[in-house]
Amino acid sequence: MPKTVDVIGFLKLTTWDDLPLSVRDQIKYCLIDLIGVAAGGAKTKLSDIACDYAAMDMGGTIPMIFDGRGASVAGVAMAGGMTIDALDGHDGFNPAKGHAGCGLMPALYGVAQDKKLVSGRQFLLALTMGYELACRAALAQHSTVADYHTSGAWVAVAIAGVASRMMGLTSTQTMHAMGIAEYHGPRSQMMRCIDHPTMVKDGSGWGAMCGVSAARMAKAGFTGAPALTLQTEDWTDLGQDWLVEQQYFKPYPVCRWAQAPIEAVLDLKSRYNFNCKNVASIHITSFHEAVRLGQKTATNTEEAQYSTSFPCAVALVHGTILPEHVADDALKDPEVQRLSSVLTMGENDHANSVFPNTRLARADITLTNGQVLESTWFEPKWDAKAPPTRTELTRKFQNYAKPVLGVPRTQAIHDAVLELDRTDTKNLFSLLGQPIKRTRADVS
Repeated sequence: MPKTVDVIGFLKLTTWDDLPLSVRDQIKYCLIDLIGVAAGGAKTKLSDIACDYAAMDMGGTIPMIFDGRGASVAGVAMAGGMTIDALDGHDGFNPAKGHAGCGLMPALYGVAQDKKLVSGRQFLLALTMGYELACRAALAQHSTVADYHTSGAWVAVAIAGVASRMMGLTSTQTMHAMGIAEYHGPRSQMMRCIDHPTMVKDGSGWGAMCGVSAARMAKAGFTGAPALTLQTEDWTDLGQDWLVEQQYFKPYPVCRWAQAPIEAVLDLKSRYNFNCKNVASIHITSFHEAVRLGQKTATNTEEAQYSTSFPCAVALVHGTILPEHVADDALKDPEVQRLSSVLTMGENDHANSVFPNTRLARADITLTNGQVLESTWFEPKWDAKAPPTRTELTRKFQNYAKPVLGVPRTQAIHDAVLELDRTDTKNLFSLLGQPIKRTRADVS
């Protein structure tokens, strides 16, 4: 059985030069994508509340992402994780049924600034190692624990490990940090938020806060029980099979489980060019978890993002789904509401059997003249087997960031990330730490 020391060795000994060129390229675009989603998420009420709380109750001097006010490392990690999670457009890993980068990026941003670590290579390396640890911790947890926990449960373990490296902890302290994070990590039950879409979402903000707190406490001498997730067979290929290259990206800012149904209805619309007003009913066939996204009438953005019927309706009306289409102010479109109300869902045994590695869906649309349009089986776009091009990811980043940050700042962030392995983090962190105009008054 692999020992925890193997993981510690990976953390201690891996360098930027050890990473394959494809991994170095991938991590930059993961970072670009996360920043774009953070920009879109920063305009939500969820982000407002999280940043206000961190500023008031978790005081410090590190600027929160797209907020500017100071908070502690834990506060920056929590607020940043919740800001990205507020818009469900970030990358993920199919076997983990969750998202590594959402919690990792703001946590490591906070640690790097606190420790005055300004090397771009070191920050990109830390983020890469975080993906590798988080995805394997997720696999270990899912295979050994009955409940389906949110990403915060296992990303906390990875953050504790990478933060320990950045903070210069010993091997023993690092093992304690990861044990503390696993023990106190938010074992939040994901399907509860699927059934009741609210701001708790995927637990990434809480996991980010837990991970950095665990490392800081371990450095002070706090001890933790050994992390059981590090003692499984999921770590044998660490440093050889780079799971960061197996992430999917999201073309639409809604739950990944709804994205195959979206592709199915968009395909029918493209092939038959019908008027949405002539749709009498829609039926989606998919796997159990997608069917559980049963919110038909969305009254807030959380309900819109954790739904299958509402995004399918948005896609039919607008031809795509952008952040503004699932924002609180856009949810009263009468035609979107009508189409969502006439959509039904059902499970399929084959679709259930191949989940989570494959997410299948098909659509049947009945028109008012009685014609029935049937799609083939679809998978979500932009998975590791058929990833987006760099041009497509850049376009997505611009679509999310420009309305919030403006053209110059959006382009400056994009360029700063691409050159990060050849410079320091000062410019990028300065661009991320500048405030935006919030949707409601800041609380100081």
